[in-house]
Formats: sequence, structure tokens, C-alpha cells
Amino acid sequence: MQHRTRLAVLGSALAVAAVGFAAPGAVAVDGDLKIDKITVSDGKPIVLGTSAGKTFKVAVTATDDSGIKAAEDITLYGPDTNYAMPTGAVKCEASSATTSTCTATFTLDPDTDFFDNSPAGTWYVDAFLVANDDDSLLAQKAASFKVQRAAKLTVNASPEPVKKGKTLTITGALTRANWSTQKYAAYGSQSATLEFKKKGATAYTAVKTVKADSRGNLKTTVKASVDGSYRYVFAGNSTTGAVKATGDAVDVR
Repeated sequence: MQHRTRLAVLGSALAVAAVGFAAPGAVAVDGDLKIDKITVSDGKPIVLGTSAGKTFKVAVTATDDSGIKAAEDITLYGPDTNYAMPTGAVKCEASSATTSTCTATFTLDPDTDFFDNSPAGTWYVDAFLVANDDDSLLAQKAASFKVQRAAKLTVNASPEPVKKGKTLTITGALTRANWSTQKYAAYGSQSATLEFKKKGATAYTAVKTVKADSRGNLKTTVKASVDGSYRYVFAGNSTTGAVKATGDAVDVR
């Protein structure tokens, strides 16, 4: 077999594949060496607060008729030229004569790695693989994942206790990590869902959507009917993680 290096660049149509995607033909141009699957952080976004870092793994599963010799490089690239390198050697483990999974460990720490909020958003995985017959494959943007700013959400229902049929005012506040200041700051003009769980029930149900003001403050009213708990839920977005407030119990008399 003629030895060769192939360059595969996934454009926007392929780069939107979810973390943990399985796309046997997505990276291979031709020949035998191909990437079958890439999993980042077990398919979960990397959500970071203001100080504590997070360590996670990137697993690249690849196949070649001669077997996989090594993953020479696995690098992560984010917005605004942000990037991350593995914290140690990339280890490959064979599951068959032709297929191996190569795993790299990464740590992202907003306290030491980030100077502003630009790393929040979509990141990509680049992988350089070498087969036992010395064929090689450089796959750029072979998978995507999210790095998000952690959010906090509060809720308060008042008055407590309340008479049945009277008005309850449900307030709250949405904040998110600011990596420039290493503090949490108001996250305004975002929508949250007000949910209610009847006393004795096991699950919350949606009541209404409430939009925060410019300072991240949430406020709405409901009619008191039965004992239960209210909470706000923020679904998250491309730069900010999802969060649920701890429910506030209401005694209806």
C-alpha cells in the first residue's frame, strides 16, 4: 500500500455533528484510515464557573486495515484563537486488529487559562492519526462541543403562607460566571421557565415563560391554589450552561 497523508477538513455542514457522533465516512477521504467516532466529556458540555477547573477526556475511535499505531496529536480549538493541549500522553487501546480508541486528557481552568469570556462557545477537535502501515490522517474540526459559562438562578415566592386564591409573586435572579472578573454577574434579557411541583408530586411542570430584565431579575405572579414548590429554570444557550433554581415551597391555607 502506498503511504500517504490525507487532510480532511469538515466544513459547516459536517462540523455541526454532536459530540459523540458516529460518522464512518465523515472524515475519510479515501483509503482505509478513518475516524469512526469522537466523544468529548462523555457527550456533556464543559461548564465552568469562576475558579475551579474541569478535567475531561476526548476519545477518538479510528480504523485502518493495518491497525492504529498512534494518535500523534489531539488538539482542541475554540473561539478567538483559544486552544488546549492534552495534559499528558495520548493513549491508544485496541478493541480489534483494525480498530483502536485513542484517549487524551484535558483540563480547562478559568482562573489560570482564561483572561476574558471569549472561550465560551463552540470548540472543535483536531486529530492526527497514524496507522501501523504509516498511513496518516489529519482531521480538522472532526467534532464539536461546547464550553460554557456556569449560571446561577434563584427563586422566592411570597407572601408565605398565602391564602388560597390570593396572588403569589415569584421573583428570582439569573447570573453567570464572568471570566474577566472571576465573579458572577447579572445575565439580563434572558427567558426562564417558571415551574411548579404540587406537594407530594415527583416532577415539576411548566407554568409560564418569564423574561428577565436587563439586570437579570425575574418577576411574575400566579394565583395560589395548593401547597407546592416553585422554581425557575434556564435552558442555557451556546455560551451559558443550563441551571435550575432550588424550589421554594409555598404553604397555601
